[in-house]
Amino acid sequence: MKEVETSMDIHGICPLLQVFDMPTAIRFYRDVLGFTVHATSQPGDDCNWAWLKLNGAELMLNTAYEADQRPPAPDPPRVAAHEDTGLFFGCKDLDAAYQHLRTHGVNLKEPKVAPYGMRQLFFKDPDGYGLCFQWPATQQTHNQWVADYGIQPETVP
Repeated sequence: MKEVETSMDIHGICPLLQVFDMPTAIRFYRDVLGFTVHATSQPGDDCNWAWLKLNGAELMLNTAYEADQRPPAPDPPRVAAHEDTGLFFGCKDLDAAYQHLRTHGVNLKEPKVAPYGMRQLFFKDPDGYGLCFQWPATQQTHNQWVADYGIQPETVP
C-alpha cells in the first residue's frame, strides 16, 4: 500500500459526544472511569460542554439540548442512534476494570477474546454510547501494539 504524503501534521483525536444530562455524564466519566475534567463551558458539573482527559485519551461532552429546551426524558430514537458509536480504550488489566465497574453498578459481562486477538470488555455509558476496554490477547496482536503504540514487549500467555 502506497503511503500518501501530506503537509498536515495531525495528532490525536478527541470525539465529541452529545449527552442528555451533563452532571450524570461527568460523574460517570470522572468518578467511575477516572477521567479528569480538563475544561468546561462554565464552573461545575452542570455545564453545557466539558473536555475530559485520561492517560492520553481525550473526550468532549456536549449537552444535546439547551437547558430551557431539554425534554423530561431522552428521546428514544436519538438514544438508539448512540448504539452506532463505539469508543475503544486500551486497558491492560481487564479483570480489575471489570471488578471496578461492577462495584460502581455498571451493567456488563466478563471480558472475552475477539476472533482478531483482542480481549475486550464491553459496556455502555449513561447515554447508551458503547465503550470497550481492550488489550492484546495473542502474541501477534501484542507485537503489533508494541510496534504501533510503544507498549512494553512481553510474552503473552
